[in-house]
Amino acid sequence: METLHIAVDQRGVARLTMTRPEVFNAFNEAMIDEMAQAVARLSADPHVRIVVLAGAGKAFSAGADLQWMQRAAQATQDVNLEDARRFAGMLQALADCPKPTLARVHGLALGGGVGLAAACDIALATPDAKFAVSEARFGILPAVIGPYVINAVGPRQARRLALTASRIPASEALALGLVQEVAEDIDAALERWIAELLLNGPGALGEIKALFAQLEVGPVTPAVRELTAQTIARVRMGQEAREGFAAFLAKRPAAWVPHKD
Repeated sequence: METLHIAVDQRGVARLTMTRPEVFNAFNEAMIDEMAQAVARLSADPHVRIVVLAGAGKAFSAGADLQWMQRAAQATQDVNLEDARRFAGMLQALADCPKPTLARVHGLALGGGVGLAAACDIALATPDAKFAVSEARFGILPAVIGPYVINAVGPRQARRLALTASRIPASEALALGLVQEVAEDIDAALERWIAELLLNGPGALGEIKALFAQLEVGPVTPAVRELTAQTIARVRMGQEAREGFAAFLAKRPAAWVPHKD
């Protein structure tokens, strides 16, 4: 791929790195297409258990490439709509990835870069990282990333970030819930999160993501109760559940836990 680098280690941890450092990993049509393809490939790979999204160079992602946005502004409505649909599809693919996804944020996360971090399950940041939902500064709005930002920080804070378009420090992003940890040694912190995730059944993690995507804050209706009952009844009859219970009772690591050398 021209805009991404993919590496998968023996544990099944895939590192998906954006490689346009000369433009602070701003994404254009090519990166959007390649990101969608890469996420689909990693999602389907049974060896892959975790996906880490990172940026090469000095920044995580400066969001949309302004030259791309300028081209879009001069195109027809139909071209713009198809372009926006591709971006929306890429973010949805990232959010729907059946493997846990972690964003490694350093430097800047602007506009769509914030959307990428918000679409991941877990985001970590360096103390000097800066975040901004910056689209209004260019006379547009954070439409496609909006749902992911709202899910991450709530409607009112998301509205405030979008309306002001101001940059916030990593400490404020942590307080808002946009990131889950701020660490000087972000790679050591990342390894701690990865180690915790690898203790858990890979199938169970996929089931959690699929179920939680269907649940909303609000009343627990009969339909919701039935969905949750059907899900646990099905999953606990599976091979992974049987192995998990057997390993616990035998006081041994489950088969999916990586062996320590």
